[in-house]
Amino acid sequence: MKGISYGDITEKMPEKQIVRPAHSYQFAPYIAEGIGTFGLVFAGCGAIMIDGLSGGQVSHLGVGLVFGLIITVMIYAFGHISGAHFNPAVTLAFVLVRHFPIKRLIGYWFAQFAGAVLAALCLRLLLGNVSSLGASLPAGSGGAWQSFGLETILTFFLMIVIMAMATDTRAVGQAAALAIGATVAFIAGYAMRAVILRATH
Repeated sequence: MKGISYGDITEKMPEKQIVRPAHSYQFAPYIAEGIGTFGLVFAGCGAIMIDGLSGGQVSHLGVGLVFGLIITVMIYAFGHISGAHFNPAVTLAFVLVRHFPIKRLIGYWFAQFAGAVLAALCLRLLLGNVSSLGASLPAGSGGAWQSFGLETILTFFLMIVIMAMATDTRAVGQAAALAIGATVAFIAGYAMRAVILRATH
């Protein structure tokens, strides 16, 4: 007897019988945000910790590439599910420009926070208390204000890229992951290099 594929079955079924209920997907974006943020923190901060454990073998360039690659992969993997924010500031920005419903803001923030904390806990258990768990800390003679200025400028350019690629219909959708990933890689590598230079002068 000839076998019947899933495609054959769905083609013969009435449309109303194969439409899945909307509530079955209502938690998918939050789960995607949690997993994506977990991956970003685990890979990026993990690279910083391994760089510390290995005496600088990963290098600031390697850390920047890890951050850029993981964010690119996570955007491709979850962008169609949650929008791939992975950052509370990005979610808030989308709400402010009315590209994201405010009623989902707290849920996204909670998912991102949970993913980041869980990733940090895993790194702590696996690698120990190394390099402040990959956290960015002020270094050098400039102190906190110098670091604040650096973070402000770099974040400004990151948000420009994200908002331009994600909110303008003229932007190429598939290129968004590459553009944002490259920007994150540059920012992470530049920031680490700046920290090293400030700490050694």
